[in-house]
Amino acid sequence: MGYAAIASFVMLVLYFVLAANVGRVRGKTGLKAPAVTGNADFERAYRVQMNTLEHMAVALPALWIYAAFGSAKWAAAAGAVWILGRLVYAVAYVRDPSRRGPGMLVTLAGELWLLGGAGWAAVGLLR
Repeated sequence: MGYAAIASFVMLVLYFVLAANVGRVRGKTGLKAPAVTGNADFERAYRVQMNTLEHMAVALPALWIYAAFGSAKWAAAAGAVWILGRLVYAVAYVRDPSRRGPGMLVTLAGELWLLGGAGWAAVGLLR
């Protein structure tokens, strides 16, 4: 379970860094809270953070179901793919949102692996 814990921890640290970046960009651009529109740099940083949060709602529970009832090492590996996808997505989206596709595809590959593993593990409990 240690590998799954490390993958989860890295996911949370990544999210924390993305959230901190939103605050940094808000300060840099002078966009006052609660506004979330009005500056393209801020909007991109904000969307990266929010899109990551949206995907974490699926990835983290799936990782732990897979780890607890299937394989913790394979769950962690799928989590690592998800993390890599999020990193590629974040860098690409901030630079040019039209280039976010590869990062999203890697994210989805990791997420589908996590969902498949969680489903496989859960069904295995019925035997």
